[in-house]
Amino acid sequence: MRDRVILHCDLNNFYASVEMLLHPELKGKPIAVCGDPEKRHGIVLAKSELAKAAGVKTAEAIWMAKKKCPGLITVPPTFSEYVKYSKQVKEIYLSYTSEVESFGLDECWLDVTGSRRLFGSGTDIAESIRRRVKEETGGLTVSVGVSFNKIFAKLGSDLKKPDAVTVIDRSNYRTVAWRLDVGEMLYIGHATREKLKSLGIKTIGDLANASDSLITSVFGKNGVKMLENARGENLDPVTSYTSSSLPESVGNGVTTPEDVKSQEEAARVIYSLGENVAFRLRGYGLKGETVAVDLRSSDLKHMSKQGKLDFPTDSADIISDFAAELVRSNYDFSAKKPLRTITLTVSGLSGAGDAMQGSLFEAEAERKEKLGRSIDNLRKKYGFGVLKRALNVSDDDRRGTDDGYIPFDRGHKKGTE
Repeated sequence: MRDRVILHCDLNNFYASVEMLLHPELKGKPIAVCGDPEKRHGIVLAKSELAKAAGVKTAEAIWMAKKKCPGLITVPPTFSEYVKYSKQVKEIYLSYTSEVESFGLDECWLDVTGSRRLFGSGTDIAESIRRRVKEETGGLTVSVGVSFNKIFAKLGSDLKKPDAVTVIDRSNYRTVAWRLDVGEMLYIGHATREKLKSLGIKTIGDLANASDSLITSVFGKNGVKMLENARGENLDPVTSYTSSSLPESVGNGVTTPEDVKSQEEAARVIYSLGENVAFRLRGYGLKGETVAVDLRSSDLKHMSKQGKLDFPTDSADIISDFAAELVRSNYDFSAKKPLRTITLTVSGLSGAGDAMQGSLFEAEAERKEKLGRSIDNLRKKYGFGVLKRALNVSDDDRRGTDDGYIPFDRGHKKGTE
């Protein structure tokens, strides 16, 4: 079977780059997109190349980022503009192939195997995309990885930034991909990386050459997939745009810059995530019936809990209330370690116009859903931070909030966006 030609396109410093397009006076300066630039304990959501070079990291406290980079300029997120530019760039991708699979707002895989007669080689198409994105958006740049599968294409786009094309093919993947730290490979998180290193596996090449029995005995079915990915045997297809446009679930997750030590702190994070999940559900015209929370503690232990609502909804209040109760009922902060990562996911999706089973609470739910849609209209017009939930406003400054648009999506499940 002939190899496919897969591209992974990653918009460089996307959120910060969009802000510089919106505010040209910021160009050439180190900037960070933050939930609330006025608050000392706000979170860095994204950073520019200059801020990154100064050591600024995503999800760290603003005060820490400014200590590393004294000239750092902080700006609030403009979610509606990120969506607009993401759609514009996706239209460029779709002019080359219908097989375009989103991996968040700023990343996409493209299968251009059948497009080469029209547009040239995979590298030719990648270079064409790179030029067009810069020209047609007014300055956004994209890094593109070209390979024979999705995993190595993603590695390629990560290798050279910004505004670059990197090829990882059959002739060089052992020298290019296999020398990289094993943690650079997609789907290998911190805990898995540390466990692999305890087995003497430090690079992707080490994993590719590891014993099948060793890896599967430690990681089970996930180990089989890890081996396939490292060896270049991944055959996962790029889902076509038409079949991937509606997700099977919608989720947001965040690794907090400081440990979450109480139910109140957890609720603040959950309600921030819930706002964004509900916003995206309404954008898709969907409602969800199953709510799940995924928790990872500071000692890297993992717990997931889920439950079913009485009826499908796109209300942030209903989703967040239910998720917060899942945490309250199942996580004892006095007996367990603080939380490091919280992810909220809604599944069991149906169209917003589908018939809904009768409920005593339907009228209240409908009121909350209408309120959510009204808030969406305001946020699309004035930015995501125009309205803020009182729960997320600290006692020392009732004017602001640490949350905002959190561009973290840890689900990475098929059909999840």
